[in-house]
Amino acid sequence: MTLQYAEIFHHMLPAIESKKSEFHLYGYTTITEEEIWTYCILKKWRKKDIETMPMHEIVNEILQITPAQFMTYTQVEEQRGSDWFSDLNSDELQILLSPSKKDNES
Repeated sequence: MTLQYAEIFHHMLPAIESKKSEFHLYGYTTITEEEIWTYCILKKWRKKDIETMPMHEIVNEILQITPAQFMTYTQVEEQRGSDWFSDLNSDELQILLSPSKKDNES
């Protein structure tokens, strides 16, 4: 996080904490302030320059986040970062990726 983002985060902390408390009321008790902030930066504001956004607009966008939006984002990011074949050894991976004999006979 750059110094400017860290400073904005510090100013937005009351709104972020409020959103975290709301998520906790809905049963999402493991969500942190940093995860909400990261969601905002990487998803909501990825095409915006938040350093030039008015503070009231930043607060408004933080408070408008729904649990469904946040959870969808985290699930997609988890799938993007997953190594689906990490449990396979090299022999199993070779068998999985090699063409079947039936394909070779054609």
